[in-house]
Amino acid sequence: MAEIPIRCFAVSVVVIRERMAGYEVLLLRRNHTLIGEWCQVAGGIEDGEKAWETALREVREETGLICDLLYSADICEQFYEADRNAISMLPVFVGIVDAEQTVFINDEHSEFRWVSFAEAMEMVPFAGQRRVLKHVEAEFVNREPIGHLLIHEMSQKI
Repeated sequence: MAEIPIRCFAVSVVVIRERMAGYEVLLLRRNHTLIGEWCQVAGGIEDGEKAWETALREVREETGLICDLLYSADICEQFYEADRNAISMLPVFVGIVDAEQTVFINDEHSEFRWVSFAEAMEMVPFAGQRRVLKHVEAEFVNREPIGHLLIHEMSQKI
């Protein structure tokens, strides 16, 4: 019996900040793959990297932002890739940044926007992204995130 392989080669990071009006999500408009679509930070895991290290690096490379806190979101983004006949599973992280940091996008993106969770739900193209955003809002905005999901090792890497 043939199988569909499951791949885990990248991470996804929902970057949020707290403002007077509430929490905002950072969305980036793609320049290369998925051209023109709004997405969260995502990127491939390099040799020798832990997934959380990839999350911090990708946030820094794609946006210039430094996460004050990084959590495992306790959820994976998953999708089927027809060209590879594979299911991709990406661990999701939540990066919390200081509201005063300035975003500097790299050439992978054409623009960025800080938006409410409701706006983000309307902007992202995939149902899986909307599921992730709903989960992050419920578990990291509407309630205090569970301490066990905090990535403590990151403080040693910064």
